[in-house]
Amino acid sequence: MELKRVVVTGLGAITPVGNDVKTTWDSLIKGVSGAGPITLFDASKFKTRFACEVKNFDPNEHIDRKEARKMDRYTQLAVVAAKEAIEDSGIAASATTDKDRVGVVISSGIGGIGTFEQEVGSYFLHPEMGPRLSPFFIPKMIGDIAAGQISILYGLRGPNFGTVSACASSTNGAITAFDMIRLGKVDAVVTGGAEAAVTVSGVGGFNAMNALSTRNESPATASRPFSASRDGFVIGEGSAVMVLEEMEHALARGAKIYAEIAGGGASGDAYHLTASHPEGLGAMLVMKNALLDANMSPSEIGYINVHGTSTPVGDPSEAKAIKEIFGEHAYKLNISSTKSMTGHMLGAAGAVETMACILAVQNNIIPPTINHEPGDNDPEIDYNLNFTFNNAEKREISAALSNTFGFGGHNACIIVKKFVR
Repeated sequence: MELKRVVVTGLGAITPVGNDVKTTWDSLIKGVSGAGPITLFDASKFKTRFACEVKNFDPNEHIDRKEARKMDRYTQLAVVAAKEAIEDSGIAASATTDKDRVGVVISSGIGGIGTFEQEVGSYFLHPEMGPRLSPFFIPKMIGDIAAGQISILYGLRGPNFGTVSACASSTNGAITAFDMIRLGKVDAVVTGGAEAAVTVSGVGGFNAMNALSTRNESPATASRPFSASRDGFVIGEGSAVMVLEEMEHALARGAKIYAEIAGGGASGDAYHLTASHPEGLGAMLVMKNALLDANMSPSEIGYINVHGTSTPVGDPSEAKAIKEIFGEHAYKLNISSTKSMTGHMLGAAGAVETMACILAVQNNIIPPTINHEPGDNDPEIDYNLNFTFNNAEKREISAALSNTFGFGGHNACIIVKKFVR
């Protein structure tokens, strides 16, 4: 069976550094940090009092007020990003689109945690009143509901679900969408991720694990991947959505094409509940699997958007894995972590970072890894690798790879390349 080719025809985003794709991309290229004091709840008693929040977001400007009340914040963010992507693509409005063959795969690592807090918290505050939960509690909370809302909104009747693999969720979702299209099961899929876990339990839970940076005096410099002084990740929120489409279907309706999806891979660390393997074994395997799936050699990759969360164990293990898989070519690559700007958007991270790879390939420019200071070097990391520290770099690249790794040892990797007919 000859596999079909899959292209990207639409992009949408709402992130800590921009409320649309253009603003987000401009901020990433300029090295703008999205971190600041938490405003979504009173964090004054928390070890970490800052995050990468989406700014100036009023769901009622984008969604009917009555419908917005039925959605958790993570779903609202997903709907806004999907609206931009679908309108950018034109897939839903095209007369040639068979909506029975357009799917929706929107993923989240945590789902409606804010709704869970609000509804369950109300019972514990007033147990004498008994459970007085909203009838929308479950539909607002569950991790697949963003896909359902987008499907309903646009009448898209193809496969409709979300994937859950912690911080690898939206990369796994995009790979699943890619597979469905290249196998001919659908013509297109609206795919991405959304997360809104800057909440009491989200921040408190990660604080309890000592996973978050506590650089409260300087939030904008707290996410510092590959620097010796890193002390944990900065939690972020937001959404990114892509429209993936079978190439001939896209060309037939005259759609613009950003890039082509070349392949994807997955692996498991089989090592630890939350820590990545210190030698990067799972990371090596997932990149190897993605390259095999794409039928590409390591030398064809020009840029890697790394998982790079700014954690003590994760950063050096990923750098080791890159050196092992790419060999001498590792020193010719550009590597960067856009999490240094967006923070770690958990289940939405993969979608945002795949979008960054798509735009890097399209525009021949690599976004930086910000916040690295001269001499702030970790002896476990080889600084002969080009981490694109602090400033974007222009270079011709034909293909880019995005890594995402999640709690439980879930690893996912997707490769995008320039579209050539």
